[in-house]
Amino acid sequence: MADDQRGNAVVVQPDDGPSWWQPVPANGYSEVRLSPHNLPAVKGRLSSGIQVITPGCFIREHQHEANEEILFFFEGRGEVEVNGESHPIVPGTTCYLGPLNRHRIVNTGESDLKMFWVLMPGGLEDFFAAIGRPRQPGEPAPQPFPRPANVEEIEARTVFVKVQE
Repeated sequence: MADDQRGNAVVVQPDDGPSWWQPVPANGYSEVRLSPHNLPAVKGRLSSGIQVITPGCFIREHQHEANEEILFFFEGRGEVEVNGESHPIVPGTTCYLGPLNRHRIVNTGESDLKMFWVLMPGGLEDFFAAIGRPRQPGEPAPQPFPRPANVEEIEARTVFVKVQE
């Protein structure tokens, strides 16, 4: 293949992506690995990163109107509820969630629950930046802090849609 026909290639090392401390109820942090910020050629078709959920915390139930999501859990234990049905999470658990599938992730373990996520098309990075606080690698976690008062507005302009029963 000629060099001018080759697609992009990006390598992101740990702690090289932008990262944000997350508010309650998830706490923990998110780190974006791939997005239009470091891979403009994808033109928003995807974004990916990791999220860490602290013990006893959770990602509230939500759904995406037009996004597909892949979650790969690589550390910790928990439960993922998909459309009201609970499934255990152990290292190696993988979830695919097409548009409008309600899902909630709970850390039921005694250590951090860590997952790699891919969202297609992307946009989750904009949500994390809007609700979180900038995080520097190695710094101690802040005290739990609330979500912004305008979180519903932030959700509506990023990748979320109100949960439909």
